[in-house]
Amino acid sequence: MAGLWLDEFAVGRVFDHPLRRTVTETDNLLMSALTHNPAPLHLDAEYMKDTEYGRILVNSCFTLGLMVGISVNDTTQGTAVANLGWDEVRFPAPIFVGDTLRIETEVLEVRESQSRPGQGIVTFAHRAYNQHGELVAHCKRSSLQRKRPDAIA
Repeated sequence: MAGLWLDEFAVGRVFDHPLRRTVTETDNLLMSALTHNPAPLHLDAEYMKDTEYGRILVNSCFTLGLMVGISVNDTTQGTAVANLGWDEVRFPAPIFVGDTLRIETEVLEVRESQSRPGQGIVTFAHRAYNQHGELVAHCKRSSLQRKRPDAIA
């Protein structure tokens, strides 16, 4: 199991996830189609030619999913009970087809659950950077995590 138990997380720890991902046109098209998002921002190259970006923008739902998804193997794989939510989701710079994203995750808070013995909540900050090192997305995420089974009293 790749994920960490609640007891193994420390506030301030930063994970520089080794998996990198180049965004493809298919990624963007599938996410837009699956979410029924017909916005020309994501699908119409001709429309986007005359905008300040000059080309299609990658669907932000894809970016958010990829940013969190890449973090799972190093943090919560097999140890999470549930994803409790995302906060402060921001996209400070555009992402284009062909950009390669690198993700890092920082542990912001770790606390035991008051109502669920053997579990607790970890709050993460996820950050996505493009191939130029530019911050293109970030969010906070809360995950309900299991304690190590032998640590439960």
